Amino acid sequence: MIKKIFILFKLARKLALSDALKIVSKVQELPLFIKIFFGIFSISFFAKKNEDQKLSDEERLCRSIEGMGTTFIKLGQFLATRPDIISEEVSKQLEKLQDRLPPFPTSEAKQILKENFGDNLYKSIINFSEPVAAASIAQVHKAQINDNGTIKDIAIKILRPNIKKIFNEEIDALMLLAYFVENIIVKTKRLRLVEVVFLLKEITNHEMDLRFEAAAANEFSENTKNDVGFYVPKIYWNYTTEKVLTLDWVEGISIREKELIESKKININNISSDIIQHFLRHAVRDGFFHADMHQGNLFIDNTGLIVPIDFGIMGRLDKLNRRYLAEILYGFIQRDYKKVAEVHIIAGLVPKNVAVDELAQALRSIGEPIFGQSVKDISGGKLLKQLFDITEKFNMQTQPQLLLLQKTMVVVEGVARRLNPNTNIWKTSKPVLEKWLKETKDPISNLTETLKDSAEVLKRLPELPKIMEKANQALTFMASGQIPQNSNSYSALKNKELEMKSFRNQSIIGLLLLVFLGFMVF
Repeated sequence: MIKKIFILFKLARKLALSDALKIVSKVQELPLFIKIFFGIFSISFFAKKNEDQKLSDEERLCRSIEGMGTTFIKLGQFLATRPDIISEEVSKQLEKLQDRLPPFPTSEAKQILKENFGDNLYKSIINFSEPVAAASIAQVHKAQINDNGTIKDIAIKILRPNIKKIFNEEIDALMLLAYFVENIIVKTKRLRLVEVVFLLKEITNHEMDLRFEAAAANEFSENTKNDVGFYVPKIYWNYTTEKVLTLDWVEGISIREKELIESKKININNISSDIIQHFLRHAVRDGFFHADMHQGNLFIDNTGLIVPIDFGIMGRLDKLNRRYLAEILYGFIQRDYKKVAEVHIIAGLVPKNVAVDELAQALRSIGEPIFGQSVKDISGGKLLKQLFDITEKFNMQTQPQLLLLQKTMVVVEGVARRLNPNTNIWKTSKPVLEKWLKETKDPISNLTETLKDSAEVLKRLPELPKIMEKANQALTFMASGQIPQNSNSYSALKNKELEMKSFRNQSIIGLLLLVFLGFMVF
């Protein structure tokens, strides 16, 4: 525990000397205790550089956090999804946070590969490059391997040395600070700061096991292998461990490079529509979708294929929620609000005693205004958010997976509209939803799906379901923003709180003994 306090002091010093707290305090008043605590740690005998003064508050905040390393970057990214804690304005600023750090030496990367692969497998890797991308948790190198007589270009993602140990030590120290804040400032208890920090720890530790990402990418690839215009890089399991992930190298253009894509004679309007359709298809057909489809994670290859990367965050929907999603969106397209209301009641998403007509009227208040707007101003993601707000008034218990879906849908729409501002979200969505609804009502199709599911269970490796179960649990935590009371993580959280409470009591007793000895001596 003494080590945690020492680490906490180092983190407090780092945070106090940055611009982060000063910028946050402009939009969110900080408690006096926080100001005093960090004010003490901000004392410095060196003049502060003013090179960042010309930057906007948003840019300075993000640069400050990026400069503080992995733990603060992950904390900032996580808090960007929690405007209830840090305010809407600060949340929007943190959404711009870039996950990047200077790379670690290539010699260290090679040493990690040797330790994970052994000499023989390591020697089969050729033309291992310097880092081509470096984030807070891992970095990527390009290399080649001999795959059954064919030389393949591959991307090797390698965890930073000791990153798991460093992160967990720092996050435990921040959890201790959160515990002190909750106990000193009563008003902060409602924010459940300890649980928020613990939740971040659970999610990030999941991200630091690259086997989870490999399993997700593998499942995603199987689901989408017949999707025209979409390709998921192949995973090389022999070259994948907890600390190393190996997959096909993507030779393509980042989707943010609109002009460069157009220069390759690729139809940018088709790409815009395809991104939305693929996302909806994965959500309603497969119940498994890429939940981090921002511009940095999407590429277009030389043939025009959409190629996603980074499968650390995936979303999952059960069959009921998939049906619910498709019926709801299609109901809005058809402007059949009574049908949408009936679906809510039939699915048990609102109490049965809710009047259908009253719910339909509330849903109409969401749907009708969008039909008078220009197509470029209509957002399906925002519509889902409004829908959840309305149905909450009717005692609807929103599924965490739907919240993750809604967040992702907003991002996907944003990417599509940057490519083509006039993308019609409803016209684009309609054929995907119609096709899936028609297929799910077909009894022959249902029987085929049941047989397919049974065969898939037999095919799976024994350890794969366990890996995906753990990964899915972390994603559910992230989507809901809370830890279920019947989970192992909840028990771990309570144990951590007991440990900190014991430390607090020991500290108080120790302080009293020091005071008593002081009186005896003096």
